[in-house]
Amino acid sequence: MTEPSENTPEVIEGTVAEPAADGLTARVARRARSRRAAIAGGSVLLACALAGGIGFTVITVQDADRSPGKPVWKLPAAKKGKQQNGAGTAAEKPKGLSAMLLPYEKEGRSPGPDVRDFGHDTELSGARATALRKESLKGLPGRVQRELEKLVEKQDIKGMALRSYAVPARDEEDNGFTAEVTLQQMGNRSAVRDMADSAQRFLSAADVFRKGPKIKGHKDARCFLSPKAKKDGLEGAFCVGHVGDVLVNVVVDTPGPIDRRGVTAFFTAQLDRIDTPGLAV
Repeated sequence: MTEPSENTPEVIEGTVAEPAADGLTARVARRARSRRAAIAGGSVLLACALAGGIGFTVITVQDADRSPGKPVWKLPAAKKGKQQNGAGTAAEKPKGLSAMLLPYEKEGRSPGPDVRDFGHDTELSGARATALRKESLKGLPGRVQRELEKLVEKQDIKGMALRSYAVPARDEEDNGFTAEVTLQQMGNRSAVRDMADSAQRFLSAADVFRKGPKIKGHKDARCFLSPKAKKDGLEGAFCVGHVGDVLVNVVVDTPGPIDRRGVTAFFTAQLDRIDTPGLAV
């Protein structure tokens, strides 16, 4: 994989987080990618390619053909007062697709681990998101890859927004978790529905995941839980849904038994925010 040329579509805005100091974030970030790679085989990987979740997209693109730590592209340096930080003053409020993401600080949420070179809070142009989606298909059988590339082109991706979170435990009996949220806005609304449905059907058919909780008020959204972890192992969830022309993917990792109610509340809040008048599109 080569460094981007002058003609490579640029990242719109983004911040690069400092190394996580929080215990939860550090523990989860160290082991999450190896756990996901271990379960993301066959139809599961194909389902994630269909859904276009950036957590899996970045893993597929960047882990497939380069050594860890070597950047494929870099985010532009964040300018003071113009960071996509999910909070800030009125003048600094995120705009566009990023404004639909849950903000930090509320409910104890804080920035989560970096998603590789994307940092913890990023928005990509439609052209860059499309290129990234196509790159993520590498490694699939040739015919399947070509067909999916055609589907990506027809989806008319307008943009992609990513934000990672560290979510504290609700009480002493529950575990906190980290979550990577990806929003994709598309000009083709039927493609949004088809992507969510296809990913859910593949994940349902796979014998890897446990059935997740229902998402109240969002009948087309579903979560799938990873296998129960052994002692001191990670558990996780993969959630897929859509609101209007926005596809929503959430990837959760947690050190120990997953807090089903906490994950459900987080995913529901994200879907509700997009569905709020003035934000939904």
